[in-house]
Amino acid sequence: MGRSLNNEESYNRVVSSDDEQLILVDSDDREIGHLAKADAHLGSGTLHRAFSVFVFSPAGELLVQQRAESKRLWPGYWSNTCCSHPRLGETMDGAVHRRLQEELGLSAELEFLFKFQYQSQYDSQGAEHELCWVYAGHSAERPRANVHEIAAWRYVTPQALCAEIACAPETFTPWFKLEWERLLRDHPQALGGPDPG
Repeated sequence: MGRSLNNEESYNRVVSSDDEQLILVDSDDREIGHLAKADAHLGSGTLHRAFSVFVFSPAGELLVQQRAESKRLWPGYWSNTCCSHPRLGETMDGAVHRRLQEELGLSAELEFLFKFQYQSQYDSQGAEHELCWVYAGHSAERPRANVHEIAAWRYVTPQALCAEIACAPETFTPWFKLEWERLLRDHPQALGGPDPG
């Protein structure tokens, strides 16, 4: 189903660590401190700032990734093009472009769409609790996936993705499903392709 990675389309640079400092925020997205990534995801999670990126091909297909099996939370699940956290002192615009390059070797014109807060429990030991900024854009470049972050990638039409999520929702990350539903409902212009119906 996914595209397995070969040497020409993957690379091996480590781009994140458990002691990376995440930005803690309140429900109004005001910074209130920072915490190591591993600690921010313990238990039911501590609310922190994050982002999600949706990159479409010129034909209007969404680039989705399968999370690496080494991930602590939701390993092997399919998700949107890229998601991560801004670093201390980093602008969100700088963060989204940095991470898209680190994970997939891509540059893209990105538009901020919305932000929202969610909490999702993976197991008794860990969860996501994020105030997430969501961006969308287009790129004609060929992905080059970072094997530490991504197990596989593929392009999918909005129609096919909607059908897959309806048939097997358990194979997709919780934030991806929430964001995709809102993107279709409130920001269909971001897709740039035919109406998914």
